[in-house]
Amino acid sequence: MRRHTARAAMPLSVLALLAVGGCGGEQAAGGGSRPEGTSQARARAVAEAWHGSRAARAWTKGYHPLDDVVQLPDGAFHTDADKRAYATENFVLDTALPAAPARTGRVKWSHGGSLTLPLTGAREAYDSVARGGNDGPHLTVTDARLGETTLLTSRGPATVPAWLFTIEGYDTPLKRVALGPSRPPAPPIRPAAKAPSDELWPLARLVDVSRDGRSLTVLAQRGACDEGPAVGVLETDDSVVLSASITGHKGGVCTSEMLGVPKTVTLKRPLGDRILLDAFTGRPLTSPSGG
Repeated sequence: MRRHTARAAMPLSVLALLAVGGCGGEQAAGGGSRPEGTSQARARAVAEAWHGSRAARAWTKGYHPLDDVVQLPDGAFHTDADKRAYATENFVLDTALPAAPARTGRVKWSHGGSLTLPLTGAREAYDSVARGGNDGPHLTVTDARLGETTLLTSRGPATVPAWLFTIEGYDTPLKRVALGPSRPPAPPIRPAAKAPSDELWPLARLVDVSRDGRSLTVLAQRGACDEGPAVGVLETDDSVVLSASITGHKGGVCTSEMLGVPKTVTLKRPLGDRILLDAFTGRPLTSPSGG
């Protein structure tokens, strides 16, 4: 399955540090074990707070995508102009958008079970990917119809309704999932602090989960004068908690912007239906572009 990397903002404002007893071992992405510190203690607190909680029970009953809800045509993109058009969300609509045949659609999980949710209309789905409007290169949509696609969710692979947009010059359509995610439950633990520190930093977003569920790629933050981010992993039976930190500092004049860096971590066993959590915010990580 092909995905694109969506643009997303840096997480939320945050409040007070909590620490509770633990449940598992932690390792840093790309490195070995590291001594217990703020990030590890916080990860343990988050895992303990979610374990057996009302929020965890609610989460396991909902639909929460882990894949991008926009899937590109096979071979996308043929030219640099098409790449620029997609990056700038510059589309031209050369067809009539159909009405949805029903008010609801159904998520069907591969292991069994389903959930009925409101169906997104073709216009809303199209507008979510076609927000450009400049005079530069564009992609032309010549047909739109309701179909299905598969994607990874917090409860495993699922088949979901999707709007299929035919793009001129491509043999397969661009697919936009036609269901919004379930409303996430309120987390059972507050964010870690009013502001991040080098030892604990919020993750910007989830980028990708490998097909076998063993590798997770997230967008971590770094500054202009540090050596980059590290991402620690705490695995338990029912959750995976990722804790980001910033390593090292360089001398000289530094600019104030934060930069996003993709970091991949490898799990000891597949993610499966375990809840993927950010240690700093205490919240689940899901699809970068929502639903």
